[in-house]
Amino acid sequence: MIDTAIVGGSFAGLSAALQLCRASRSVVVIDDGRPRNRTSPAAHGIPGWDGVAPAEILARFRADLSAYPTARIVEGRVVAVKGGLDTFTLSTDAGQEVQARRIILAHGLRDRLPELPGLAEGWGRTVLHCPYCHGYEVKGRPLAVLASSAMAAHQAQILRADWSDDVTLLVNGAEGLDIAALEAAGIKIERRKPVSIAGEDTVQLRLADGPEAEFAALFLAPAVDLSGTPAETLGVGLADGPMGPFVRVGPMQQTDIAGVFAAGDLSSPMWNLNFAVGDGTRAGIGCHQSLLFPDFIQPLEKAAA
Repeated sequence: MIDTAIVGGSFAGLSAALQLCRASRSVVVIDDGRPRNRTSPAAHGIPGWDGVAPAEILARFRADLSAYPTARIVEGRVVAVKGGLDTFTLSTDAGQEVQARRIILAHGLRDRLPELPGLAEGWGRTVLHCPYCHGYEVKGRPLAVLASSAMAAHQAQILRADWSDDVTLLVNGAEGLDIAALEAAGIKIERRKPVSIAGEDTVQLRLADGPEAEFAALFLAPAVDLSGTPAETLGVGLADGPMGPFVRVGPMQQTDIAGVFAAGDLSSPMWNLNFAVGDGTRAGIGCHQSLLFPDFIQPLEKAAA
């Protein structure tokens, strides 16, 4: 029986582990090696690491954690979680079992990309989700936004305000868009259906019944979900975000299940590497204090039916 099992070894999970190990608590991080930003060549907006590849930053995180004798990383994916406070058992796809008094969920979310040939291949490089993370590198150049929900209008207006004077919204059959307001903001509207995209350094977009268009990048706000994840298996309370569900947490990242904490992208409707590190730090400290003082950090109340 260890003190804490952390599901997910990316920025939130490793930040949580570091806090617990500095308190000499036993920690197992279970990680499947597929962080959400694994296709991105560089992370931006992180003090000290601006422009550094996410994989390189994570390698540094792991190296830091390896200095602590109470930490262990298990390669694998959690496929089952049983038990409760002080008696959790986690099973991996490799047949391993980890018993822990506490759990920190840091496994992230699943992005559900629209069905468009070439889109998945460009994800993280020329197909992007966050102007704050990637907009500066393509500023002042032609940009496109692929609408999959009403959030596309919000995204297009942000890009048009401070990143480019040349922003095109691909309607793509989406509903609920205020086209007149978008046009008044100087955003171009493209109603023809996107057929496919290609390109290594730019986006070559093929449209139905029209010539090919080229953009420096294509932005979109993909739908996300938690289906089939440990968060769903445990049945932690969820809230609705603009792109999909996320885990409800309190001020110390506690969920509505005693002994279960959550951190990173799965516990917020807004995603950023800086937020993940901060959430993980809070979760690690909150988890440690719950081990010392079981009544100090209470789980959230269940959401009203």
